Amino acid sequence: MSDIKRIKPGTRMSQAVIHNGIVYLAGQVGTPGADIQTQARTALESVDALLAEAGTDKTRLLQATVWLADMKDFAAANEVWDAWVAPGNPPTRACGEAKLATPDYLYEVIIVAALP
Repeated sequence: MSDIKRIKPGTRMSQAVIHNGIVYLAGQVGTPGADIQTQARTALESVDALLAEAGTDKTRLLQATVWLADMKDFAAANEVWDAWVAPGNPPTRACGEAKLATPDYLYEVIIVAALP
């Protein structure tokens, strides 16, 4: 198990796990109760911080899964995503609608990235 590194481990989960040169992030959410673009922006800021702590960045994304509380927010969330994702380095991505932890959450993103 020494080849597994956990970042910000808690009782229920770690915010990130590194194994075999891959970083797996827990779902990142934005500011509860804020509008979709604010939530997307703050969730992606959390992604940036965790990737930096793991020793990588968004140019090394492999996969992203985006959950929206309502697909009516798809275009607005994509505006934030498109401004954030590293040009020329988009990951594979899926986006779907899901009932999130509480009605205050509109956006959640799960990321997998490679270490340099």
